[in-house]
Amino acid sequence: MWTAILLAGAGCYLLKLAGLSLPERVLAHPTVERVADLIPVALLAALVAVQAFSEGPALALDARALGLGFAFVALLLRAPFLVVVVGAAVVAALARVV
Repeated sequence: MWTAILLAGAGCYLLKLAGLSLPERVLAHPTVERVADLIPVALLAALVAVQAFSEGPALALDARALGLGFAFVALLLRAPFLVVVVGAAVVAALARVV
């Protein structure tokens, strides 16, 4: 196990070093900038999907999915962030009660 941890750490370090070693013209390319802007969004969306729709290794459609659905609709309607978060929590709590 420690071998895997050390190899993963070395790999992360080498990846970071490779990114720092790239010339500025490569990093300033519009495609690279667009991809760098979208990677955090994709990672956050994947994290939300895993947390909202899974229970261990199984698929789970429960109150969390209803809360996420409310948040999605509220964001489409351009509701303030606090309304989105509190509303999603209230919907999920009510779904758990029922």
